[in-house]
Amino acid sequence: MPSLNILVIDDEPALRQILSAAVSKAGYSVDTAAGVVEATAKLKRGDVDVALCDIKMPDGNGIDLLRQCQASGLDTVFVMVTAFASLETAVEALRAGAFDYIVKPVRNQEVLHRLSQIENMRGLRDENIALRKAVKDSSPPVFSFTSPRMIEIERLVNKVAPTDSTVLIVGESGTGKGVLAHVIHERSARSRGPFVAVNCGAIPEQLLESEFFGHTKGAFTGADRARKGLFLEADRGTLFLDEIGELPMNMQTKLLHVIEDKKVRAVGSEQGRQVDCRIIAATNRNLAESIGQGSFREDLFFRLSMFQIAIPPLRERQSDIRGLVQFLLVNDSTSAGASPIYEIDPEAEACLLRYGWPGNVREIDNVIKRARILAENNRISVADLPAELVMTRSPGASERQGMAMEGNLREQLRRFEADLIHSAIEAAGGDRKLAAQQLGISLSSLYSKLGELDRKQDGH
Repeated sequence: MPSLNILVIDDEPALRQILSAAVSKAGYSVDTAAGVVEATAKLKRGDVDVALCDIKMPDGNGIDLLRQCQASGLDTVFVMVTAFASLETAVEALRAGAFDYIVKPVRNQEVLHRLSQIENMRGLRDENIALRKAVKDSSPPVFSFTSPRMIEIERLVNKVAPTDSTVLIVGESGTGKGVLAHVIHERSARSRGPFVAVNCGAIPEQLLESEFFGHTKGAFTGADRARKGLFLEADRGTLFLDEIGELPMNMQTKLLHVIEDKKVRAVGSEQGRQVDCRIIAATNRNLAESIGQGSFREDLFFRLSMFQIAIPPLRERQSDIRGLVQFLLVNDSTSAGASPIYEIDPEAEACLLRYGWPGNVREIDNVIKRARILAENNRISVADLPAELVMTRSPGASERQGMAMEGNLREQLRRFEADLIHSAIEAAGGDRKLAAQQLGISLSSLYSKLGELDRKQDGH
């Protein structure tokens, strides 16, 4: 879908009408100017991509206008149009920085061919920028979850990714909604296009419209240059709207119109521009409740939730924790180069397995990063974990903890080991084979330790 904003500059009304009609019919946004003065006022807003500009006009010269735009730092591409066909004017226009030169009478097909060339050139430039950013900010490896609920989410992602459907991802904070949105983008036909992510709750309300839709130069105090806006930055790619439930009502209305019309209008501009980007939204709010409270538009909710994916909290998929811990021990997203592989003591792993993880995947990632920093000889122990994880006990263990500080070191270690073993068995629902796996020991070793604990207990 063409997305260039075209300005036809010519003092002949008939030519302006013919060119603007042809350009508009081809799907481009188009505006006109009858001379240099009017064109200057429209160009200085900074939202014109291509100027089809006559050279000889009563109130000035098109080549001078081109030089003036370049001196002002405007990113407008000029295609010069003139009836005065001469090698000298052609060379002068090209030396001044014009993209090309067309001689009157103008053929519509020739103009559209030039615009197509410019669009492809800009597309390659934007793609190169996106690729360089992707290399610089390359995403870390993604963990393959094993719990049944996450396997179902993987299936849903594979189904929706190749489509252009909007997607609404819901889940508690830290469950990985942003990671999932990026996976959907990477598995889509838009993967070579930009992935633009924005936290809707982090933008001041008075700047939302400008951030989303862009603004022209001078549109408001401080707008010293034009800005494309997030929608145009994500053109031909994916726009990820995180925390969509934080948007105020007036912005929700504007967002709904953009989704329906696929057209944005920058603040200060009179022209709407076509935009082609996929919308993925995410929230940790209950939007149904927000609709009932009058703080979220029902029609926008239906638009966004055409395909909804709900990520369960980590506490509801305990079978993912062990594999996630091992994955994070191997993959360190904060390391600039290859990082060493870390091991974890069974006692420390047992603490991680029985913890409730209210902060979900983000919290476990932070805990492992901290432990890697503190670990000696690349081996994580209980001492490297936050106190709240170590002190956490599953139901039934509180009685044993009351005795934790009694006796000498050997007795305290024995009670601590007994507590870990009993906690692992409780966490495994009584399945001792699973408990042994979680502790990193064999089933026979678990039975041996239980027998030893029973004998010592009888000895008291």
